[in-house]
Amino acid sequence: MSYQLENETNLALQYPKQYKVYLLNDDYTTMEFVIDVLMSIFHKTYKEAEAIMLEVHNNNKGLCGIYPHEIAETKIMQLTKKAKEHGFPLKATMEEE
Repeated sequence: MSYQLENETNLALQYPKQYKVYLLNDDYTTMEFVIDVLMSIFHKTYKEAEAIMLEVHNNNKGLCGIYPHEIAETKIMQLTKKAKEHGFPLKATMEEE
């Protein structure tokens, strides 16, 4: 169903751009901490978190999820804060889908 204004202008709704959030490998962060972050911040099951952690370990990065810009940014900030609090250099990036 579409609606037209009095001046016959069509309105089109657009979905927000989506961003892929990737976790990056480093030589210091423990596998257990990576799994914890994936479960607590990205809401992954243990099996999903373990699979992503192994992807990060083997391929130097792993996809954590796809989100709108603000959510992706927030998750990266949460991850960075938690890693810093625990003394790990764990980092994440986001790329437009």
